[in-house]
Amino acid sequence: MKTSDLFIKCLENEGIEYIFGVPGEENADFLMSLHKSKKINFILTRHEQGAAFMAESYGKLTGKLSCCLSTLGPGATNLLTGVADANMDHSPILVITGQGSSDRLHKESHQIMDVCNMFKSVTKWTTSVRNPSTIPEIIRKAVRLATLEKPGAVHIELPEDIAKLEIDAKPLESFPYRRSIAEDTIVYKAYELIKKSKSPILIAGNGAIRKRASRQLREFCERTGIPVVTTFMGKGAVDCDSEYFLSTVGLGAIDFGDIAIKNSDLVITLGYDMVEYHPKLWRSNANSNLIHIDFEAAEIDEYYIPEVEVVGDLAHSLTMLNNFIDKEKVPIFELNYLKKIKASIKEDGEKYINDKQIGSIKPQKFLHELRQFMGKDDLLISDVGAHKMWIARDFKCHEPNTCIIPNGFCSMGYALPASISASMINNDKKVFAISGDAGFLMNVQEMETARRLHSNIVIIIWEDNSYGLIKWKQQVQFGESTDLDFDNPDWENLAKSFGWNYIFEDKSTKINEKLKLTEKMKGPTLFVIPIDYSENEKLTNFLSSLEDDYGQKDN
Repeated sequence: MKTSDLFIKCLENEGIEYIFGVPGEENADFLMSLHKSKKINFILTRHEQGAAFMAESYGKLTGKLSCCLSTLGPGATNLLTGVADANMDHSPILVITGQGSSDRLHKESHQIMDVCNMFKSVTKWTTSVRNPSTIPEIIRKAVRLATLEKPGAVHIELPEDIAKLEIDAKPLESFPYRRSIAEDTIVYKAYELIKKSKSPILIAGNGAIRKRASRQLREFCERTGIPVVTTFMGKGAVDCDSEYFLSTVGLGAIDFGDIAIKNSDLVITLGYDMVEYHPKLWRSNANSNLIHIDFEAAEIDEYYIPEVEVVGDLAHSLTMLNNFIDKEKVPIFELNYLKKIKASIKEDGEKYINDKQIGSIKPQKFLHELRQFMGKDDLLISDVGAHKMWIARDFKCHEPNTCIIPNGFCSMGYALPASISASMINNDKKVFAISGDAGFLMNVQEMETARRLHSNIVIIIWEDNSYGLIKWKQQVQFGESTDLDFDNPDWENLAKSFGWNYIFEDKSTKINEKLKLTEKMKGPTLFVIPIDYSENEKLTNFLSSLEDDYGQKDN
């Protein structure tokens, strides 16, 4: 068989279901081999960045690997942002790029660049195929590295002349592997520290929604009553309606959850990624002890020095803690100070439930109506912008992986392509996305992909005709902003030109009515609302007053 045939057979052997991408002449043999596959679906996208975001979303929602594909040179550089996003947000993807013939890679040549070196800083591993017989090992290694905790991106380059060569080989047999676990003695040290604590708190991060960790975390909290705050990517690790859930943290300003952390004598981090919420923001001048529970040892940082590191599979570590609690006794904690915080969170969340504003819609009001309309297992995907902060803070989340917020690399343009792949694997769930007008237009070309695939998605644009998050931050820091405003297309004509459904609403009292309309619509829907971002400044002022109102609890 040809080398490209072997490559596809190895991917089939690894259970790959989808390859998203834009082909080129340098991977023509690969595409013909893929065309013959009965197990792998090729999803043609309109831009390589969209392909990478689709693969990332698939990996995040399923825990399984999919691929994104490009040709050499500009095709590969177009993949880069999406690949970096997947890698930093710990979503498993396999990146496949074509390359020119190996006999011209050593010199200046048309479209030739060192793609592997370019991908080195945004992947867990990158390699170029130079010997066809190595392909079974390369793909087995790539799949394992991409899916091992912490998961991420891997890259394989296939030069066009290598893809044509004849080879007599077969895929390596795939075999299961077990994640390493923490020592019992280390877990017991963590339990002893918890037992000595009077007011502990737990920060659930991105890792807490993977590999059964959420289920064990909920059991741990039900036994102990220890309050939980989540990072943006940890939303849904515990049910927002549970007694022990407090709020989301990571806005970069003191919020209710941050106050609870400052009032705790022990902070337990679970699956915490430092890229989301730097320790300097919540551990400056801290007197609390720290327990780090994660798949990997703690990153070195002067503000993050754990008393105990529990390194290994999260579900197993929590199971061991639960066993120690059952065998000995449930610690009794002093958590009365949380009652005031929880009451304030409830009051803050209900402020705009009955808002009747016309002309623009408050972020809190829209998110409340959307949450009421959606089922607990339905899916909301966020783009990156000011709306991301509101979703993180105000959108209530009941289950893991039902509110996806890219918050490591934070790439704008994520929501539309991510929603397309999400809808492919969630036929029984509603798939909504919220995007700013700036972020949406960054990958607007994938509207055609969504229509071609008959994607049942609703993309909600919060329109403010501006790079709203940057404007918000500039106004906070400097009291004014630079030129960040722009014009938008006629959204209705844009939707119709791509064959999408279209909805517009600027009355707060009509949101639910318009959301119900989406149930009757088939295919992709564009839902535009003018957003009232005067609430940004009000939130900033409110958060700046919180620490003074609550203060530091006496220890």
